[in-house]
Amino acid sequence: EEGLSARTTCLDDPNDPRLNGANYLPSAIASHLPLDLVIVMLGTNDTKSYFRRTPYEIANGMAKLVGQILTSAGGIGTPYPAPKALVIAPPPLTPMPDPWFEGMFGGGHEKSRDLARQYKAMADFMKIDFLNAGDYLTTDGVDGIHFTAGNNADLGRAVADKVKSILEPGKVSTAA
Repeated sequence: EEGLSARTTCLDDPNDPRLNGANYLPSAIASHLPLDLVIVMLGTNDTKSYFRRTPYEIANGMAKLVGQILTSAGGIGTPYPAPKALVIAPPPLTPMPDPWFEGMFGGGHEKSRDLARQYKAMADFMKIDFLNAGDYLTTDGVDGIHFTAGNNADLGRAVADKVKSILEPGKVSTAA
């Protein structure tokens, strides 16, 4: 698990350059090889107002990460195959009671509602697996962005079921 609050798909945040997922992912993968599957759920922070990204552009940032996963075969002097990829679309943002968050994510509500559709299209195109977290939880209940403990448990069960279906022996993935 390599979670980090405020991480983006492939953008340098003006407040913290460590948050660019595309700069970090290759090293994270290499440090954990061999891997059967890499699961990525990013994109919420890409909806921040100061990035001015469309949902398609955010999905394109996720596609960059998928490309890094699918070409990460081998380690130092090792013949490891590249892992499979599972992209999870984050759930849409809900109303935010904090005015600072509301300003930070201005316009993000609308963008986040379209991420699942854009991510699904990208996953189909790249022939990888996809899960829509919005089918299992909402961000309503904490601050409009983050998950409750119950949300995390619900999403964990959904991801575990999806991973079992992807890694089932002898099963050919349907990639969606």
